[in-house]
Amino acid sequence: MSAAVGDSWITEPRTLWGLIDARAEATPMARMLIDENGREMTFVEYRAECERVAAGFQELGVSDGTAVSWQLPTWIESFVLVGALSRLGATQNPILPIYREREVGFVARQTGAKFLIVAGEWRGFDYEGMALSIAKDAPGLEVLVVNRGLPQSDTDRLPPPPDDPDAIRWVFYTSGTTADPKGAKHTDPSVWASAYAMVLAFEFSPADRHGFVFPFTHIGGLGLLIAALISGCSHAIVEAFVPATTIPSLGGHNVTVVGAGTVFHLAYLDAQRAQPGGEPIFPHVRAFVGGGAAKPPQLHYEVKQELGGVGIVSGYGLTECPILAMASIHDADEKLANTEGRATPGVEIKVVKLDGSVAGAGEEGELAVKGPQLCKGYLDSSLDAEAFDEEGFFRTGDLGNLDDEGYVSITGRVKDVIIRKGENISAKEVEDVLFTHPKVADAAVIGLPDPRSGERACAVIVPKDPADPPILSELFEFGKAAGLIPQKLPEQLEIVAALPRNPTGKVLKHELRAKYAS
Repeated sequence: MSAAVGDSWITEPRTLWGLIDARAEATPMARMLIDENGREMTFVEYRAECERVAAGFQELGVSDGTAVSWQLPTWIESFVLVGALSRLGATQNPILPIYREREVGFVARQTGAKFLIVAGEWRGFDYEGMALSIAKDAPGLEVLVVNRGLPQSDTDRLPPPPDDPDAIRWVFYTSGTTADPKGAKHTDPSVWASAYAMVLAFEFSPADRHGFVFPFTHIGGLGLLIAALISGCSHAIVEAFVPATTIPSLGGHNVTVVGAGTVFHLAYLDAQRAQPGGEPIFPHVRAFVGGGAAKPPQLHYEVKQELGGVGIVSGYGLTECPILAMASIHDADEKLANTEGRATPGVEIKVVKLDGSVAGAGEEGELAVKGPQLCKGYLDSSLDAEAFDEEGFFRTGDLGNLDDEGYVSITGRVKDVIIRKGENISAKEVEDVLFTHPKVADAAVIGLPDPRSGERACAVIVPKDPADPPILSELFEFGKAAGLIPQKLPEQLEIVAALPRNPTGKVLKHELRAKYAS
């Protein structure tokens, strides 16, 4: 464990502003952020900039409890915005950049936001136009356009920092795909708990440089900010993940830990395999962060062998309860490849079988959890009754098991089970096998309506060589040889150039079902 983790002021939950202030005092001149353009910011510069921007927002009317929705790329200014609003005690609602008018309008109205902060135009989309359209139908909502510039003012009139750890400071929305997204209410300490778990698992220290590649507006983004404040590590950030430019940028910044999930790891492997002479793309790397999406076990071994370090160190969590389980850099390969680690400090996990009884070691069921990082319910409280059981455990909707050492394995989603002739088929089990086929670069298995069997299993495959994709009979024989019973093998094959994924790497299976159901 690094010396930083042992410091008493960071081993107990604090408000975000309390962490910002304490880190600026502890290591003022250490680098906190560097972006792909070489712009840097130290911890003490970060605190000072946050206070100037807080003063600017105070003049605009933001104070303790003001609801602010914001949708910005992963810019240094976005980190500053978070700190500034925290200094004032605002209730923040970060919004993923992929959301458009329907989702952004919904969350801004539901949170009662006073401000909607957006970029003008970014990556070909007019966020300003969208925000102004939303504001027409939302009385009292003000639009603030930020193009790498934030309002600033003199800090002399700032009030004392808020110091209520139980206050709801965050509303993070699940990336709903077939219904309205759900807003999970969080406090500073609930997000701190997930960040602290990551610091412990990776043993982050001031010597670490983390490659920050997924949207800062995700709850994991806030967790990583807090992880830097806890440990003193720095982040190399990119506003969008573009392999051709992002990977060399991260390598040039000598990253030691790189994020952030399966789709990113596949891109790193592609880049490494294309290196002339085999020079490492990340010569200083010691671990790769995993999570956010299913991880084929074979991927860990490929990453460790070809990219270096200990391989993939995965975590498991949800918007409602981030990083509730986490592997460690000291875990054995078998655990790193096949599990998501063990419950993080203070977390309880129970596995509930279909009959409602609690499963034993190795038995599958729905994972239910509670702990310090669990949200305080949904903004729409009518959703709470179905989400939480009578003991206060959150029903995750994920299928999995705990082994006799407490390691968590995710086997699928409660709603991602294909029911073929009355028999349940785990899509993830089949995907993990298909991923090891030499012609398969990526794979998803979905259930499609079938008049005879109820549902049929369809494999959607990204081939390693588009000119030589696998055929269905190859996959069938390969699956049988790997131990899958015939009933679990795909009956339909679709070849695609890429799987649709959300920003954290989860495959958007509803899009695949809609496309191939006919």
